[in-house]
Amino acid sequence: GFDSPTGYKTKIMANHKSALKRIRSDETKKSLNKLQHKTTRNAIKKLKEAKSKKEAAKLYPGVVSLIDKLAKKNVIHKNKASNLKSKLSKLK
Repeated sequence: GFDSPTGYKTKIMANHKSALKRIRSDETKKSLNKLQHKTTRNAIKKLKEAKSKKEAAKLYPGVVSLIDKLAKKNVIHKNKASNLKSKLSKLK
């Protein structure tokens, strides 16, 4: 992209104030979604690396909660969330 007169990196030239705001809000949402997705992936990895069944059972509810939040916000598809939870439930 290039720097627009407003100081935001855009791929296309926005012609309206609302379009510029949309670009700004999209960037914010994107970074937040990215952070939450990465946090969830790390939690899943930690659950898979759990040494004992007891430890895995303790971590499982928290991981499921994170996965459900991602699905609710459409960061991941609800079916993918279900598949992940199904596979992880076998670990506990």
